[in-house]
Amino acid sequence: MPSIKIEPFKIQVADAVLKDLRERLDRTRFPDEVPDTGWEYGINLAYMKELVEYWRTKYDWRKHEAQLNRFAHFKANIDGLEIHFIHEKSRGPNPKPLLLSHGWPGTIYEFMEIIPMLTDPAAHGAGADQSFDVIAPSLPGYGFSGHPTVRAMNIQAIGEKFHKLMTEALGYKRYCAQGGDWGSAITSRLGEVHGDSLYGIHVNLLFVGGRTKREGELTNEEKLFLADLDSFRREETGYQQIQGTKPQTLAYGLNDSPAGLAAWIVEKFRTWSDCAGDVERRFTKDQLLTNVMIYWITQTINSSTRLYYESRHHPWRTDSTKRIETPTAAALFPGEILKPPREWAEQAFNIQHWTVMPRGGHFAAMEEPKLLADDIRDFFGRLK
Repeated sequence: MPSIKIEPFKIQVADAVLKDLRERLDRTRFPDEVPDTGWEYGINLAYMKELVEYWRTKYDWRKHEAQLNRFAHFKANIDGLEIHFIHEKSRGPNPKPLLLSHGWPGTIYEFMEIIPMLTDPAAHGAGADQSFDVIAPSLPGYGFSGHPTVRAMNIQAIGEKFHKLMTEALGYKRYCAQGGDWGSAITSRLGEVHGDSLYGIHVNLLFVGGRTKREGELTNEEKLFLADLDSFRREETGYQQIQGTKPQTLAYGLNDSPAGLAAWIVEKFRTWSDCAGDVERRFTKDQLLTNVMIYWITQTINSSTRLYYESRHHPWRTDSTKRIETPTAAALFPGEILKPPREWAEQAFNIQHWTVMPRGGHFAAMEEPKLLADDIRDFFGRLK
């Protein structure tokens, strides 16, 4: 019998919180901008003004709150911290339980479209026998989960909480795990230490070790990956540096200014997605703002960014040469931040399924939910 108490939960944001938000948006004080620089220095001023105006005058949180509440939400107290999670039961026979883990700057909202595809595949062009019970938790310090008040709430600690959620709270003896961004690290960690409880793991961002070859031995694919990695470190890791060293300082601005919070998050949705520079090719304003809203209404930007600090100061893999032997699937989307060569992936993981996707980026569950759902079903459907 499950040993952890589970309580039903419903998202209900107080009217006073929404009123305060509207007033803050009305008073937005926009910064200046170097003319004709587009998004080179960060999020574009004209786009931010357009987004804030839409937020003020057209965006309807209650509509999206109701859509989120179509799913079954719960909370469980795991070792003193409340973990919020969606638990949607399968519509098909003999389902496997599937843990979906999100990352930053995402939320459980990333899974709005993919959850029905996984729980009710027959309604989405797949076989009814390819269904899952889907469990999608908010990471500790994210969304509707509790705010950690102790040090070292890192990948290892989150992995243990999610494993207890699946096995002790929900009573599953074996389960599947999938994730991207931090969710990929958590999923990989579960594969590393709880392989006996897993059918396998599926990730759409691969964390691999460093290079082991000399410069002259590298293939063209490896050289391209290393060049991409160097470019990412040089141009795109400012957020990592501040969140990994001084997240508390950053939080005073982002927790107080909705425009500041939206700018910090939406810029990543443009940069990391397969949108060719136009963020609304991939996401509507409503999608972008609903994801931001979850951070705003729960005041979790500080507690979420602390994961970067904890991971930097309490790293997950002190021995990156240790291979994860749990059966592993990798889905590589062309717009992903980094796409390591298969050879490198196979040094780090027991790769049994490798899919190079035709389109999509870092936010795969939002950008290409059908491609991702099909790949998840294909991989886990073959595992016994």
